[in-house]
Amino acid sequence: MTGFINVIRNTLTELVGPDHSTPAVLPAGLPDQVLPAARAGVALLTDYQSQAYAQLYCDRLRRFIGRRGVDDALFAEIARLLAERMAYLDAIRIAQLKLQEAPGQGRHAIDVRRFRCDELLGALPVIAGGPLLRMVEIVGCAHRTVPIRFSNASWWGIQRLKLESSLRHSRRLSARYAVERVWVERWLHMIDRALTRQPAAVGAVVQMATMIEGYGTGYRTGMAAWHQIIDGLAKPVFDGPLVLPDLAAAIARARHVPRDPKGEELRKVIAEIRAGACNPGSTMA
Repeated sequence: MTGFINVIRNTLTELVGPDHSTPAVLPAGLPDQVLPAARAGVALLTDYQSQAYAQLYCDRLRRFIGRRGVDDALFAEIARLLAERMAYLDAIRIAQLKLQEAPGQGRHAIDVRRFRCDELLGALPVIAGGPLLRMVEIVGCAHRTVPIRFSNASWWGIQRLKLESSLRHSRRLSARYAVERVWVERWLHMIDRALTRQPAAVGAVVQMATMIEGYGTGYRTGMAAWHQIIDGLAKPVFDGPLVLPDLAAAIARARHVPRDPKGEELRKVIAEIRAGACNPGSTMA
């Protein structure tokens, strides 16, 4: 209940004035080469959600300060990709971005996007979206797509965008945010594991974040493929039962597999890679 009270408070605060909460503070010790990416991340996430959310980003960066195997270029890439993933694309974000465009100018003043029903409901607070999601699943409409119109071409369109944009205050109470939070923490944990167990593969694990983007089918297949590669290759290597001297090459091979909704082709390739790594002395073909 406290979370929903905070949502209402934050929404009312936005309607009457700017956000006066404490600005996010970058952790001490960030290398100079990382600062531009980290500052850009703070600016992005403050605009995307709030200064408190940007502070969460800063706190997540702190774990890599001074870590062996994390040079400045890799750290800057982690900072960039972390910010991009924390600013995941949803209908609320599209409304925010449309509001920031010059009103009514250009051929894209009216932007129509298609979202799955479960995607739209997943962006609502769980207390509201959960029952609705179960209802559309029962009637078989969860995967049906619906067109959503984002327009800054009229006064009414702009007011609607403002209302949709204000829903960001409840974003962290949504089912989609819960999924993203778990994913980000697991990605960071896999980077930690790679640094400890196979440092040569750290860059490949970091770049796996680019597999997940957007919304709709592309987002879902990317997320599913990411988990398949982590569960089938990276985690078994880090835990010990699977020996792959060149995990980075294995990840690269798996990432280039054409994606399909059921992940069958990727499953076959992962099985082939694992079959060639049955003993500690094996190498990947």
